[in-house]
Amino acid sequence: MPRSRSVLLAIALVSFALVAVAVYLQLAHDMLPCPLCVIQRYAFLGIGFAALIGALSDRIRVGAGVALLAALGGLATVGKHLYVLANPGFSCGIDPMETMLNKIPTATLMPWLFQADGLCENATDGLFGLSIPQWSAVWFVLLTLALVWVLASSRRAR
Repeated sequence: MPRSRSVLLAIALVSFALVAVAVYLQLAHDMLPCPLCVIQRYAFLGIGFAALIGALSDRIRVGAGVALLAALGGLATVGKHLYVLANPGFSCGIDPMETMLNKIPTATLMPWLFQADGLCENATDGLFGLSIPQWSAVWFVLLTLALVWVLASSRRAR
């Protein structure tokens, strides 16, 4: 179990670091998050907190399971985001989802982190050859695989 605990702590660290990078890009490079970006931030934070709580509380399987659910939600969201980017006529711009997201208490208390101000189809700025949604997809896949590994290895350890 100590190995699973270390992996969950690493997953939490990576998840929080990814949100920190997103905030940096928003504040330093004026990359405003769209509604789908904000939902992905929630997913990364969900992964991070679930993995952290699971690692610190001896509830490794529960933490990994909840984190896996958040990762799968993030995969679905980033899949839609990549679809929007691949189909230029499709937009998620100013719509009810944006209005709803911006009224959630976390968005009103921490607008610098959770307020959706950008357009989904504008998320094409690249970083090392991939757009930000493509990087999100890569990280959601990697985190999902790591969480599946934690669940599988903790099942064998029982």
